[in-house]
Amino acid sequence: MNGKVVVNRCMSLDGFIAGPGHSMDWGGDRALADFVAPVDFAKIAAATGAMLVGRRTWEVGDRMEAEDPGSIDYPFSGPMFLLTHRPLEPPNPGVRILSGDIGEAVATALDSAGGKNLEILGADVAGQCLRRGLVDEILVYVLPVLLGDGIPFSSPDVARTELEPLSSTPSGDATILRFRVRKQSDQLVG
Repeated sequence: MNGKVVVNRCMSLDGFIAGPGHSMDWGGDRALADFVAPVDFAKIAAATGAMLVGRRTWEVGDRMEAEDPGSIDYPFSGPMFLLTHRPLEPPNPGVRILSGDIGEAVATALDSAGGKNLEILGADVAGQCLRRGLVDEILVYVLPVLLGDGIPFSSPDVARTELEPLSSTPSGDATILRFRVRKQSDQLVG
């Protein structure tokens, strides 16, 4: 089994992956796992062998966990990689810090995934991966909420990217969308 590089995102129906100030408030005190059917959430986590997370996403997760312990529980047990130029204070022995070239970071993390998928979390890291053609699939949890403002799904510096729909699955109160990213050679010319 060869793992894929999968951008994994929650998104409001109006296209935001986080609210103003990077808020992950999806509806009162509901976390992502409260929207998605537990069996689907567990299945996606089981297919994940490693995670590559951006610094801002890491900090938002830390803040959420401090404010509401257990709120970011994800049934995942593989290696965690943090893409950053600054060390964690205090250090976290369960997290490996990577910096430098995004291609090298993805290769390192994917190699550690044990043949499973590498999950990419974070808008900036996902954008870097998309710009370099490193993403195989995009998985989106569309949540039944309109945020009105916040962090858009894709930044303006990500070029047009052709996607092939793979699945659309109702799951609890969410809909899980999965797309294959067409590589340059797959894209239509002209």
